[in-house]
Amino acid sequence: MVTGHVFIAASLDGFIATREGDVSWLTPNGAESEDHGYSAFYASIDGIIMGRGTWAVVSRFDPWPFDKPVIVLSGSLTQDDVPDMLRSGVRIWNMPPREAMKKLAAEGWKKAYIDGGKLIQSCLAEDLIQDIILTRVPVLLGAGLPLFGDLPGMKALKHLHSKSFASGLVQSHYQIGS
Repeated sequence: MVTGHVFIAASLDGFIATREGDVSWLTPNGAESEDHGYSAFYASIDGIIMGRGTWAVVSRFDPWPFDKPVIVLSGSLTQDDVPDMLRSGVRIWNMPPREAMKKLAAEGWKKAYIDGGKLIQSCLAEDLIQDIILTRVPVLLGAGLPLFGDLPGMKALKHLHSKSFASGLVQSHYQIGS
């Protein structure tokens, strides 16, 4: 089975974007020039599984930031919704996360980057996430799209390590389960 891995940032009050999907607040105080470990993380995964909401944001990025396969899990989008220039690397699948992970395992994937608040929540509920690298940004949004939501039960996390940056960002790495 493919293992799911999360690398994400959130405001101190737990939001990953404003209600409108704005993420411009993610790099305060020179954070864009710091090495937060994303390149090493990205090098370790086989591809990205994201939700429809995340797709709505990243599909507008120019240049396209991914050179690995991207799977968008959505019940409302189809392959026709992918711009022509991205069709070779982006697939839209209408299936639950566990089914997608099984399909990707059959394709040879071992590690998937899980991206998007609702998808992360779904994967946590189904025990599909192995670890989370969470970077807290020193800002309070007051409202927005939450990283975490209701779960069927408590999830124990094992703290692996934390690191702080000159920009004020604090990054912690957690293993799911103890």
